[in-house]
Amino acid sequence: MQTSFTDVQLADPEIANSNGILRKCVHCGFCTATCPTYLLLGDELDSPRGRIYLMKEMLEKGGAPAPSTVKHIDRCLSCLSCVSTCPSGVNYMHLVDHARTHIEDHYTRPLPERLLRSMLATVLTRRPLFRAAVTLGRFARPFAGLLPGRLKGMLATVPAHSAPRGHADKPGNYPATAAKVARMALLSGCVQPVLRPQTDDAAVRLLNRHGVDMVIAQGGGCCGALAHHMGKSDEAQRLAKANIIAWEREIASGLDAIVVTASGCGTMIKDYGFMFRNDPEWATRAAAISALAKDVTEVVATLGLQPPVVPTGQAVAYHSACSMQHGQGISRQPRALLAAAGFDVREIGEGHICCGSAGAYSILQPELSGQLRDRKLAAIAATGAPVIATGNIGCIGHLGSGGANMVHTVELLDWATGGPRPVELA
Repeated sequence: MQTSFTDVQLADPEIANSNGILRKCVHCGFCTATCPTYLLLGDELDSPRGRIYLMKEMLEKGGAPAPSTVKHIDRCLSCLSCVSTCPSGVNYMHLVDHARTHIEDHYTRPLPERLLRSMLATVLTRRPLFRAAVTLGRFARPFAGLLPGRLKGMLATVPAHSAPRGHADKPGNYPATAAKVARMALLSGCVQPVLRPQTDDAAVRLLNRHGVDMVIAQGGGCCGALAHHMGKSDEAQRLAKANIIAWEREIASGLDAIVVTASGCGTMIKDYGFMFRNDPEWATRAAAISALAKDVTEVVATLGLQPPVVPTGQAVAYHSACSMQHGQGISRQPRALLAAAGFDVREIGEGHICCGSAGAYSILQPELSGQLRDRKLAAIAATGAPVIATGNIGCIGHLGSGGANMVHTVELLDWATGGPRPVELA
């Protein structure tokens, strides 16, 4: 693709990077075949190729973008299916992230939209606030039908019953219960410990059983992805720096990996090095953290899963979260581990198409998100499997709100090798 940035514009490293990405695009259109919003809407401007044109024009022009441009970029899920499909290696992720930051810095949204986005970036990234919001949301659930679409969508993801705090809910050391082979840190996160604390508990038990000393670092928290994908780059960097500092303290004592149990967070942390590439103080530090980040299934696959100690055999459909398969390129390990644990692993049709969760997307774009969820639920039903495994809390909550019986992959692996039976299998 031809671009026409000025020399002054290209002196900005963000523009220079986006210019390189844009020039790789050859307009082939392969991306349109796998883009969820294009499949739903059939509008070229709601395809990656169409959005690339819009982003090119917006960045070249500078200043405030047109409302129509913002609308089409907002509709992007950042599922990154286009990245997996593109034969030219266009890094759409970094391009759309830059575009969203530009929009946040130069476009004035309507007041209700600004308030909603600020609320999401504030509440969802701070665990005590989010825990309080979930408690209030539980009381508000009976009145969901009276609320506007976006608020109704928020309440749909609130669990009907509160989850007890997990054992791995606070900073501390969790020693191996077998001969020690490694020491690793676990991302403490923000949303998952409130909505599904049993996931991190299962990860700690499973890795302890496999000889890994686990630590949850003091001062760690949200990875920054929610703010980042809304273009709030300063807030995203603030959260990322807090994690970097927290994990650096543990690296001093020896750290073999940083384990992540939510694939959306894993994609973000693996990109810390790129996020801070132009910051002399943080570039090397962030890159070191990114190099250590691993999804929990990557870690267990490397260690080698212990043989199952209980007869499993249940049919389990595996939902490959977009941030897992497209963002991190992890596809084989979760399926292989579930099969090794004795489960009958079934494939879901259109497995490359997003379920519609996509972080805050289900709240900001409830109609499109709901259509994608229903499409995915139909594909899940066709498998005949009573349980669906995945590696991302967003997918668990979103598909669960439509009636799917969701469980995290690590909870199944934990049960198979000696942990408690997940309630979803009852």
